[in-house]
Amino acid sequence: MPPDRTEAPEAIRLWNADGPTTLLASRDRDTGEWVFPPVPAHSPLSPRHATVPVAGDGTVYSFTVIHPAPKTGQPPYALGYVDFAGPVRIFGRLLGRERPAIGDRYAAEPDPTYGYVFRAVDR
Repeated sequence: MPPDRTEAPEAIRLWNADGPTTLLASRDRDTGEWVFPPVPAHSPLSPRHATVPVAGDGTVYSFTVIHPAPKTGQPPYALGYVDFAGPVRIFGRLLGRERPAIGDRYAAEPDPTYGYVFRAVDR
């Protein structure tokens, strides 16, 4: 008989529970490769991955500015890839500047809608 699929899968934990608020990723124990989002505990891959903090600020690798249709009433917003030490490259919303630039510094912060966003860091 197939397993019961009526239960929702466990939510992926993006932020550490204790200490300073830090975004989490996973690191392969054999290769050292980092992945985001972190591998969930119920995954068959979890034994070979360690959960690790994504520490410090990241650098914009690439970005685009989205211009929603005028009838939506939404202002333009930026999406981009941010490189962090590890190394790990993470995609998300870029806040704090009207138009980011490649090489700008951004920090991850919790967001109730998206789980995380990146906020510009003044140099």
